[in-house]
Amino acid sequence: MNTYQPLNCDLHDFLEIACMHGYRLQVELVEGPSFVARALDTRTAPSKEEFLVLQTDEGKQEVRLDQLLAITPLDPGASFGRVELAGMICSI
Repeated sequence: MNTYQPLNCDLHDFLEIACMHGYRLQVELVEGPSFVARALDTRTAPSKEEFLVLQTDEGKQEVRLDQLLAITPLDPGASFGRVELAGMICSI
């Protein structure tokens, strides 16, 4: 996997909201198929890489944030729609 590129700081709010409400998400990856999963949490590894923790039918899965192309909540009344994440890196 490539060198980690932190996600744009403003986009973290959408991930936190999705986790807080346990939204079912359509998860689109930069490389690979899209899938549906429930947002559980985010975590930061000791290496400072950040991950979205998801619950799929197969079990828990972690996706590194810079591998996310977009997320779309599937729950009725979700507080946001499709959010594109790819290429939105954090500039500190």
